[in-house]
Parts: sequence; structure tokens; C-alpha cells
Amino acid sequence: QVPLVESGGGSVQSGGSLRLSCAASGYSYSGYCMGWFRQAPGKEREGVAVIDRYGSTTYTDSVKGRFIISRDNGKNTLYLQMNSLKPDDTAIYYCAATPRPVSCPIMDTGYNYWGRGTQVTVSS
Repeated sequence: QVPLVESGGGSVQSGGSLRLSCAASGYSYSGYCMGWFRQAPGKEREGVAVIDRYGSTTYTDSVKGRFIISRDNGKNTLYLQMNSLKPDDTAIYYCAATPRPVSCPIMDTGYNYWGRGTQVTVSS
């Protein structure tokens, strides 16, 4: 059973918006760091945004001011609101979780549980 399932990806024109969701199952992740990561063709996976159990967030520089990460612990769901999308945002987006409540790493090697990803394509 995959513990995390992403949804909300799709194709959008430059300047458009998408909202990704990540539904967690089988366990409550309310006390975990959670995050969004992405991997573009031919590139390494990179951290996009992470959030701790109290809602403190960290973003990679390229998405600051455009993306918003949030979580609803009651629904065991993580979100990523993506605005002003650019072609460089095209990638497979993954959500992930790690059993630490705060000081969330932005590096993907710090995360134990992963979803299968959802494709985001931004055309110019």
C-alpha cells in the first residue's frame, strides 16, 4: 500500500495555476515533516517546499512568492498551490514525509515515505 498519493497535476499554460494534493493513508502524518519535491527530465530531484507540524515552511528560491505549501492535519492531506507557473516548473511532483516534527530538511534524502508522483507540464 502506497502511503502517500498525489493528485492535481496536469497541463497548463505559462502564468496559470494548479493545486496539488497529497492524501496520506494508513497512518497520521500530523507529527511529521512533509514536503513537495520535483524531478524534471534529465535533472536530479529537488526540494520545492517543506512544512513542519506547526506550519512553518521553507521554499526553494525559484518558487518563493509563487508557490504555497499547506497541510490539513485533520484530513491527513498536504497541498501545494502553484501560481504564475513557468515552463521551468515542468516536472513530476512528489510528496514525501519523514518522522520528525520540526527543522524539516529540503533535501530529498531526508525523507522516508514517498508518493508515486504527478506530472505537471507548463507550456509557453
